[in-house]
Amino acid sequence: MGLVERVLRGVTTNHAETAPSAEDRRLRGRTYAISFDRVWNAACAQIEGAWGWELLEADDQAGSIAATATTLVFRFVDDVSLRITLDENAQTRVDMTSRSRKGKGDLGTNLRRIDRFMRRLDRNLDARPEQILDALVRPR
Repeated sequence: MGLVERVLRGVTTNHAETAPSAEDRRLRGRTYAISFDRVWNAACAQIEGAWGWELLEADDQAGSIAATATTLVFRFVDDVSLRITLDENAQTRVDMTSRSRKGKGDLGTNLRRIDRFMRRLDRNLDARPEQILDALVRPR
């Protein structure tokens, strides 16, 4: 994605969502060769410990987490949801949506929030490169 496309997206889009086949690598979510419980607990702890975040609901049976994230400067409250599930290969899949409540464009805030959250989750899990799987590659 070129600079013009990124700028245009930033002024016309107020949400970001992960998908395994997303063109932007930062929006591909995560598939971990790490247990569901460990990923679930790390994600919840990360939200509870983050400045400006509030954990609203966490249902491990449904694999869903709802939270809000407040922006630093203008104090806008954005809605964040995570889906943590097991994929068809019993690997832990993490997908995330971040949506601004106000405005037509977020200037990339939601995309950056997802990217930072996923990279921090990798660190909090001490995930080795071989434990972060490509969701598009099927095991043999």
